[in-house]
Amino acid sequence: MHDHEIIALYETRNEQAVAEMQARYGNYGFSIAYNILGSSEDAEECVNDGYLRLWNSIPPQKPEVLCAFWGKIVRNLALNRYKHFTAQKRNLGQIPLALSELEDCITPAHSLQTATECREITASINRFLKEQTAENRIIFIKRYWYLISVEQIATQLQISESKVKSSLFRTRNKLKSHLLKEGISL
Repeated sequence: MHDHEIIALYETRNEQAVAEMQARYGNYGFSIAYNILGSSEDAEECVNDGYLRLWNSIPPQKPEVLCAFWGKIVRNLALNRYKHFTAQKRNLGQIPLALSELEDCITPAHSLQTATECREITASINRFLKEQTAENRIIFIKRYWYLISVEQIATQLQISESKVKSSLFRTRNKLKSHLLKEGISL
């Protein structure tokens, strides 16, 4: 079933929409949540919560890219669960390591003054990523959006871990220069 057909099922409140989502994008959602949380049980709960969130979101929203909309929902649920766990002093997933790698490039979210600054930084990062080679962009997004480990990225792309690490290092340095050039203070 195509995405627009699944969206139509959600819009008509047909419960078959959830089954179709699970068949088409269930594993995708699970992998996003698992990379963040490092726990199958917690990832599965996020995916199930995601189905409910999706049910409540369509309508009124009508996503243009269902896969991306779904990924964002599950990612946000997993990040919220991660915040809850770390408040209880659990240490899960790839978040601490990935954030520590980016701390020289990106301003911490709590120090941003306005939502406008967040949008400007996001737009700048998107422009930067469009200028990168496909491989560097894929590696960067897999690491910092999907929070996939360096080892998993190397396996998925069939390249060495050192190549992944080098690519990430060079791309972070280029990003830092790009942000400074655009007048975004770090």
